Amino acid sequence: MRKHIPNFITLLNVFCGCVATVFAVLNKLEMAALFVVLGIFLDFFDGLAARVLNVKSELGLQLDSLADMITSGLVPGVVMFQLLAMSQSGGWSLNTTSFLETDNFQWSAVVPFAGFIITMGSAYRLAKFNLDENQVSSFIGLPTPANALLILSLPLILFYNGSKGISEIILNQWFLLVLTLVSAYLLNCNLSLFALKFKNWGFKDNALRYVFLIVSLIMLITMKFLAIPLIIVFYIVSSFVAQKF
Repeated sequence: MRKHIPNFITLLNVFCGCVATVFAVLNKLEMAALFVVLGIFLDFFDGLAARVLNVKSELGLQLDSLADMITSGLVPGVVMFQLLAMSQSGGWSLNTTSFLETDNFQWSAVVPFAGFIITMGSAYRLAKFNLDENQVSSFIGLPTPANALLILSLPLILFYNGSKGISEIILNQWFLLVLTLVSAYLLNCNLSLFALKFKNWGFKDNALRYVFLIVSLIMLITMKFLAIPLIIVFYIVSSFVAQKF
């Protein structure tokens, strides 16, 4: 019975990803973000449970990646699709799929489908991760949960940190297309990034992790959702600096 606990938690992550997908398709992006965050929490917790219970398995590894593919791969792609569709219509809209109607179809309507480059990049990254036995204390490329948070932060910023200037940037088609390509690149680049896995609680061995968490918390408190993209940038930069020193 004990060996099935981590896998059950992973399946809950799958469920969260499915629910988030439905909300993303319906353009209820706040709810989609909520279930993605819950799924990412479960993704962290299933690995912790496997280590504590000492029941790691190959099945668990494969199941974990399949869950990540939905929660942190498919959902960000759908969200980017919705944002690109809104950039086509010139602003926030609940009906983002009207361009798919035959009478209104234009070739520019294919642009929103570029959002699924993120999903393809996530699939490739997860496949590589399953074959790589070295990504334990560090990651090669941006982890899919971090990338999902980056993409899901955009509609949250529109809702809660929105100003005219910020909204114009986020709903700019070219900004979204560039971000999509950058996102897919970061997922699969050869940049080594530290993992938030604590082997012990000592400050000396985890100084970088503690500093990152404290700075991130301060940024979230002071800047709300606008902090999330900055935290991702801080994560990448601090990992790069740590390698150099």
